[in-house]
Amino acid sequence: MRIEDFDYTLPEELIALRPARPRPASRLLVAGPATLDDTTVARLGDWLRPGDLLVLNDTRVIPARIAGVRRRAAGEGARIEATLIAAAPDGLWRALARPGKRLATGDRVDFGALSAEVRDKDGAEVLLAFDREGAALEAALAAVGEMPLPPYIAARRAPDARDRDDYQTVFATKPGAVAAPTASLHFDEALLAGLAAQGVRTARLTLHVGAGTFLPVKAANVGDHRMHAEWGEIGPEAVAAVTAARAAGGRVIPVGTTALRLLETAATGPGRIAPWRGETDIFIRPGYAFRVTDALMTNFHLPKSTLLMLVSALMGVERIRAIYAHAIAARYRFFSYGDSSLLLPRGEGRKCSTS
Repeated sequence: MRIEDFDYTLPEELIALRPARPRPASRLLVAGPATLDDTTVARLGDWLRPGDLLVLNDTRVIPARIAGVRRRAAGEGARIEATLIAAAPDGLWRALARPGKRLATGDRVDFGALSAEVRDKDGAEVLLAFDREGAALEAALAAVGEMPLPPYIAARRAPDARDRDDYQTVFATKPGAVAAPTASLHFDEALLAGLAAQGVRTARLTLHVGAGTFLPVKAANVGDHRMHAEWGEIGPEAVAAVTAARAAGGRVIPVGTTALRLLETAATGPGRIAPWRGETDIFIRPGYAFRVTDALMTNFHLPKSTLLMLVSALMGVERIRAIYAHAIAARYRFFSYGDSSLLLPRGEGRKCSTS
């Protein structure tokens, strides 16, 4: 398939710059193979049934955008902005520096109370060795960093104090992401408690979302695209929950494409899954045979993106075109801070409860 097969035109005013408040007030488009229902995330339980399993990504976004000054033995300092991309081996961090031309291997950059040495450089991408690690690094980033808002938001406004909460899920516990698992931003504690009381179960895994999630696909032929890698882990408890849900006839519903990608990475066969830990670069596009995923809750994705290809693999290319056309006509809000969808490829697009 060609990249043009995954293009669409979005009015700029439908790009959400702030999330809905409260979180579950976001709109929800429930889509089956031939049905479309407009509702809200607060009513998600109307479309789920006891025994269904929501799989949540518990990664925590770090304040990955930092500003500092390059220091050299001689000469004046130079202002530098860096956005952390992903952790690298030996405690190092890959980052995008701006302007990258001002940095060279061996330079030291002071980011307020935090300092780093440039260990390697490739264009605007640098490899940074910070002067601390672990909890000390997390604390320093919390003090000097800003939330790494997606480019389509950051180009229109600067991050602020509200984003510290808004761009973080209520169940985020494991630091390491530089982008949020945005479908999960719609949940609050009350919604989770209500779903649990209804008999809907949850399981947690970790996929540290990288900045590569926003990279455009440049290859004309989709099959030629090289997918970015992200670190993830799914433990025995989550595996047991998936196995039990499937055995009992419940649906396995990842919340977000990040949770789905890790579930499918850890799958060992149709309906089977095992604990897994490492980097995944799985590229899910039309033609992919899903092994453990029954449905998906996800936001609306960028044109020509690998995430749009993923949902097209789940629902079909033509069906996704119709779903997105409806969302645009109905004035849904798009992308990270926007509204969400519940994609039900097997046609369970009717209310499953009597509430």
